[in-house]
Amino acid sequence: MKYYTDGEAETLLCGKKYAENLKAGDVVLLYGEMGAGKTAFTKGIAEGLGVTANVTSPTYAYMNDYDGKLYHYDCYRLSSGEDAEALGLTDYFYGNGVCVIEWPMNIEGVLPEACKKVYIEKTGLTTRTITTEEE
Repeated sequence: MKYYTDGEAETLLCGKKYAENLKAGDVVLLYGEMGAGKTAFTKGIAEGLGVTANVTSPTYAYMNDYDGKLYHYDCYRLSSGEDAEALGLTDYFYGNGVCVIEWPMNIEGVLPEACKKVYIEKTGLTTRTITTEEE
């Protein structure tokens, strides 16, 4: 599916609607350049899953846990799947929450086989094209 958004609020709303089809144990891989809107999309997913906490990028923590409903990863600073394993990040892939992973290409070797993929492309200053697919 393809979606077109203009502004952070629309990207967030797109993430919220996307969350309607997620279930515990799903792993969502987010692809997009820096500033594309991956965290905004994740905020929408969080809202759609009923998370009430303020969702922030886990850049320095690697992963934020939102009440076991959502595990939000930022793997930008990881160089391999082994790094993710050493930090215990892979332990959450088969849990009861939804895992949303920014920069998943950095840990490709340890990702589960069946993942949902979301591509966020900057098409203008505030506009985005969001493409979703499932394996």
